[in-house]
Amino acid sequence: MSTHFDTRPAQPGGWRVLAPFGIREYRLLIAAVSLSIFAEGMWAVVMALQVIELDNDPTSLSLVATCLGAGLVGFVLVGGIAADRLNQRSIIIAVETVNVIAVTSVAVLSSLGALRIWHMAVAAGTLGIAAAFFFPAYSAILPRILPPEQLLAANGVEGVVRPVFQRAVGPAVAGVLVGATMPSIGAVVVAVLFAVGLVLLVATRPARVETVVADVPARPHVLRDLRDGCSFVVRTPWLLATLLFASMFVLVVIGPIEVLLPFIAQDRFHDGARSYGFILAFFGVGSALGALAVSSTRMPRRYLTVMMIMWGLGSLPLIVVGTTSSFGWMAVATFVVGVTDGAGMVIWGTLLQRRVPTAMLGRVSSLDFFVSLAFMPVSFAIVGPLSKVVSMEVIFMTAGIVPVVIGLVAYLVARMPRDEIENPLS
Repeated sequence: MSTHFDTRPAQPGGWRVLAPFGIREYRLLIAAVSLSIFAEGMWAVVMALQVIELDNDPTSLSLVATCLGAGLVGFVLVGGIAADRLNQRSIIIAVETVNVIAVTSVAVLSSLGALRIWHMAVAAGTLGIAAAFFFPAYSAILPRILPPEQLLAANGVEGVVRPVFQRAVGPAVAGVLVGATMPSIGAVVVAVLFAVGLVLLVATRPARVETVVADVPARPHVLRDLRDGCSFVVRTPWLLATLLFASMFVLVVIGPIEVLLPFIAQDRFHDGARSYGFILAFFGVGSALGALAVSSTRMPRRYLTVMMIMWGLGSLPLIVVGTTSSFGWMAVATFVVGVTDGAGMVIWGTLLQRRVPTAMLGRVSSLDFFVSLAFMPVSFAIVGPLSKVVSMEVIFMTAGIVPVVIGLVAYLVARMPRDEIENPLS
């Protein structure tokens, strides 16, 4: 059986990054995803400020964030197998439904004054599990609705939308809204955004199913699916090295940003909630500009080199985040980190879709998530207690320097310069 949408390209001409919008299913999909990303951006701030309101302790926020990370990592391999076996549209609709229910529950409990830390932990874990199914399904559906030459542009669109809404507009709006009202109001708005996104997803057309004349072999066992995906990753040096680099990057970087940054903003700036939201906003704007710059041109000839430079050296400004008491310098530092992160992510997403077989893309995408995020719950869990015995300055300095070293090692061990020459994509 083969499943696909209408993939007729838009008329030639115009700005390259806008080409995918000529296809109806993509327009509806990216509109729904944009609203969901906006909701996720708001939720990051709402969650942190709600936990601080309930219990002003980094350990409590570490617990809630760990549950989110554990849900994501624990189910992402299952999500990848599901994306290769089930209808991706149905998976994404189910994920959005779960998001609506989880956030609505938090909003109701908070409004009634019955919300507790364990409620937040359960909701975070549920959202993490939902995300584990979303990304592999989204990655696997794009090559089915878009022609190959439009994938870089589509990844660029997401590379702009995600940081703008998730890391800029969403956090900024949430910071202002919660600062002026209360976290429960923020949760209500997040639930509404997820609900509108769900309506748009339902409005998309189901994939057409056509019968292929040739005999189709029976699907292998689920564990064999997973084994095949793992074997492909291990046999592909640039892919394996990048995933291992990403796992170490997440271990030293994600925890400090997600858990400690809200407390830095509260301690160093007068209006902590609003400052935290705007700091994340500068990161998001930088990510959007980095993604837009890459997606508006052809794939770099030295694409692996550019990607590793962006992710490795791009972490250095985190040293400034840990040491400065100036909002301006912190904003500049997070902006630079965002630019390099956004540019690298667009190249990475396109690499997966161009160099990984379509039939295996869901599994490899889930392995990407699993390996690169395996240490995310660990980072969340240890950084809160660690901040009580080690200064935040030292923690952020480590987060800025370690990626440079491990990025260089991955680049050389996997012989990425030779690989990108032997496998041109531009």
